[in-house]
Amino acid sequence: MTTRRNVPYSVLPTEEKDEDNVDRRFTYTPKPLRRIPWKSIALALFLLLLGSSLLFLSYFISTGHMEGDSSQVYGLLFLGILAFLPATLMSIRSVTVLRLMCY
Repeated sequence: MTTRRNVPYSVLPTEEKDEDNVDRRFTYTPKPLRRIPWKSIALALFLLLLGSSLLFLSYFISTGHMEGDSSQVYGLLFLGILAFLPATLMSIRSVTVLRLMCY
């Protein structure tokens, strides 16, 4: 069985609660949860802008405001959806992480 060497453990008191009436077993927050995921937020915003611009382009081509073929409409629509959906999911995840960090 392997052991983790870089995890800072401390000895818990024999009583259930400390002096300030807080149970120390449930107050541990790891370092990755304390940092803001800037790379994920930047990638989510980039994909969101790319997907929405591709969706707008496909809409403008399909309505006749821009010149283009119907095959371009379907291609841009597919690529726009492909970029837009993961971006929304990543942005929802980033907002959830930021909310958890505030509490």
